[in-house]
Amino acid sequence: MSAPTLIGLAGSPRVGGNSDRLLDAFLDAAAAAGVATERIAARDMTFAFCDGCGACASTGECVHADDASESIRRLETAAALVIATPVYFAGVPAVLKALIDRMQPCWARTYRLGVPRAPKRPGGYLLVGAGGDPFGTHGAEATLSSALQVCGFAVEVRERFIGLDTPGDVDRFPEMLARARTVGEAFAARLLAATGKDA
Repeated sequence: MSAPTLIGLAGSPRVGGNSDRLLDAFLDAAAAAGVATERIAARDMTFAFCDGCGACASTGECVHADDASESIRRLETAAALVIATPVYFAGVPAVLKALIDRMQPCWARTYRLGVPRAPKRPGGYLLVGAGGDPFGTHGAEATLSSALQVCGFAVEVRERFIGLDTPGDVDRFPEMLARARTVGEAFAARLLAATGKDA
């Protein structure tokens, strides 16, 4: 019996940055607990922006066949999804937002075309920020929660790691990496129990 697959989506344009490191800690702990993990990064994809053509409202599919379409199809078959991203101007980085905009067919299939959906799967996010924005993380959290739920995931993990800005800052806060591992392990345990793979 195969283990359920947890996908970790890296939203930062920076390779190996603080959010990447925290995502790795989360996924490593989940893998150690018995979950199959897969890591994808928005920055590694080549894809067109959503141009608002509206075709997906009648077909349920995007007119663009590219990395975004392929990745979103992969998300729809995953057992769970966690998104890790820095906060940019109280929102998410442009490359991640562009990918999220391409999730419109998921919305169209459910809310326009009435395609039945399976029960919500476990999902969540890891947010990284310096902490100086007066508008906080609310915009980023709303965007991520909307994307997760539209794609069929319940938002079970809402973790904020504040005080990280420049590359390598997370090394000064080993307790944050430890927290990411703890949350990843607990998330994996719930996923295994929910899918009947914990026996």
